Amino acid sequence: MGERREKAGGAGAFLTDENGMGTVEIILIIVVLIGLVIIFKKQLTVLVNNIFGKITSESNEIIG
Repeated sequence: MGERREKAGGAGAFLTDENGMGTVEIILIIVVLIGLVIIFKKQLTVLVNNIFGKITSESNEIIG
């Protein structure tokens, strides 16, 4: 009976329950990462293109 009352506790039980905190934290981290990607999109694109260009040129040297 105590467990049933705890589940039906309403807003008080909801506010003190910490089971969903991990999900909220993960969503906030994802939102921050997406924001950083949007802000630094041009710099990230240049960086990735430089890295792939270097990989391509050095792999061509190895192959022949």
